[in-house]
Amino acid sequence: MIAGLVLAAGEGRRFGSAKQLAPLHGRPLLEHVVAAMASAPLDEVVVVLGARAEEVRAGVDVGGARVVVAEDWMDGQSASLRHGVAAVPDAEAVVVALGDQPFLSPGAVEAVLAARGEGADAVRATYGGVPGHPIVLERSLFAAVRELRGDEGARSLLRDARPVPCDGLGRPDDVDTPEDLDSAVS
Repeated sequence: MIAGLVLAAGEGRRFGSAKQLAPLHGRPLLEHVVAAMASAPLDEVVVVLGARAEEVRAGVDVGGARVVVAEDWMDGQSASLRHGVAAVPDAEAVVVALGDQPFLSPGAVEAVLAARGEGADAVRATYGGVPGHPIVLERSLFAAVRELRGDEGARSLLRDARPVPCDGLGRPDDVDTPEDLDSAVS
């Protein structure tokens, strides 16, 4: 089983409100990422919420995705990742996407999945040579994920990740501020 994890537990401090709910092209920002993951060749999609979990859950249609809540979301992105991996104990690998990257494409997910294989415990999309998301973490890294702390997510596990060019397969834009959202709309 290959599971998709959408990490969306942050409080959106720089955004000033629950950015997961910010409207983009007629629907909440988070719905764009969940829809892309749901359209990709994944067996299950898990959305990890934290700050304002009930408000976000009420305002976002996650379709058939399962929602888990990282009560310790204040510990940073690693808390979200730990909760996501714990929610899929039988997965052979997880594809990780960030809930504030609304231009993720199912094609990028397919590309990183296609690059899995011998000698690659981690696979990472690149855009213009710059590392981005989605990433794939194989089961062999799950124990290390459980030990992660802080707001760096899986960065320490991605040093030797196999790069997969995803140019032309969506965009890696993060929406961290209202200005980022304005730029995304235009």
